[in-house]
Amino acid sequence: MEAQYVYVGLAAAFGLFMAWGIGANDVANAMATSVGSKALTIRQAILVAAIFEFTGAVLAGGEVTATIRKGIVDTDLLSGTPELLVHGMLAALLAAGVWLLVASKKGWPVSTTHSIVGAIVGFAAVGIGVDAVQWDKVGTIVISWVVSPVTAGVIAYAIYRSVQKLILSHEDPLARARRYVPVYIFLAAFTITLVTILKGLKHVGLTISLRDSYLLAIAIAAGIALVGSFFIGRIEPDPGAEKDRRFHTVERVFGILMVVTACGMAFAHGSNDVANAIGPLAAVIGVATTGAIAAQSALPIWVLMLGGGGIVIGLATFGRHVIATVGRKITRLTPSRGFAAELAAATTIVVASGTGMPVSTTHTLVGAVLGVGMARGIEAVDLRVVGRILVSWVVTIPAGAVLAILFFFVFRSVLP
Repeated sequence: MEAQYVYVGLAAAFGLFMAWGIGANDVANAMATSVGSKALTIRQAILVAAIFEFTGAVLAGGEVTATIRKGIVDTDLLSGTPELLVHGMLAALLAAGVWLLVASKKGWPVSTTHSIVGAIVGFAAVGIGVDAVQWDKVGTIVISWVVSPVTAGVIAYAIYRSVQKLILSHEDPLARARRYVPVYIFLAAFTITLVTILKGLKHVGLTISLRDSYLLAIAIAAGIALVGSFFIGRIEPDPGAEKDRRFHTVERVFGILMVVTACGMAFAHGSNDVANAIGPLAAVIGVATTGAIAAQSALPIWVLMLGGGGIVIGLATFGRHVIATVGRKITRLTPSRGFAAELAAATTIVVASGTGMPVSTTHTLVGAVLGVGMARGIEAVDLRVVGRILVSWVVTIPAGAVLAILFFFVFRSVLP
């Protein structure tokens, strides 16, 4: 009985630590476009992320958690020794948390999904055997790390090209912005709202038919677009500023849109990346409470709340360092460019989260920002910064694996 409490207590502590690391590193990436384009201050970005990261984690975080919890390791091989799974998942959480702490301190935008998947594969391959790793599942996840930034990049490129064609290339871009930006607001709000209804509400016990889900999403998105349109209508042109920057007032209009996409990006990130912290935690709780590895275990709401809360604390206490740098270094962002990147990344992440695919927010957002940069020409992208980011991504998987192996052997010798 005492061992059960020790396991759950350690898992909760390490899960909170891992969630803190996600907030410190990954949420900074998610909010960097908003801060880099000056649509939000760092303080405002932290407030937006606190509300929507937590909501996304609690409402829509369950689908991906199942993949992290039981999709990577063949748990049938551990049916006789469930404590090995506990030791391994504890090691994976601590290893990923330590690596994220190091990376955040250095200002490296690494993938928390890489960190935890690499750590789980490391402990499973060494602690149980290479056959214990479901390599086909790992292969699918690895493919998603390539597909997600490419997909987000293509979508971001298309969105920003549409902005250029519909608004920026016309004689009166402000009038065109007033007409078309509410449409972009509607699309952003509709995407996030629909997935919340379809995937998130079942975690709080609500079920709505598909037809009603679409109607509700359309109604909510239309309402948000109307509110956005009201605020856009109140923006007056500034002739003095327009002399220095032709699109000054237009970018202020897009600044309102960036608030909507920032909320969507935070929700999308919370729904997908909370799994990195609570997936292993849920596996430990399942073994500790039942004494066996269950094929399907209920996910307590307090676990989702612990993950969401940890993410928010990490962002508030340590995230501003990465936020302040990532949003400015890859390519120069304005609200219209940041909006295209954020909407593309949020759409990619939300769809992946709904299908149970743990994609990397870092990869997706960097891909989206690159897509926006490419829409302005290759010279608009700082390829040296992109190169350093890619190196940090490659290092993350082996770093997580090595740390997890070390911690696994320590826990196996110390814990009951």
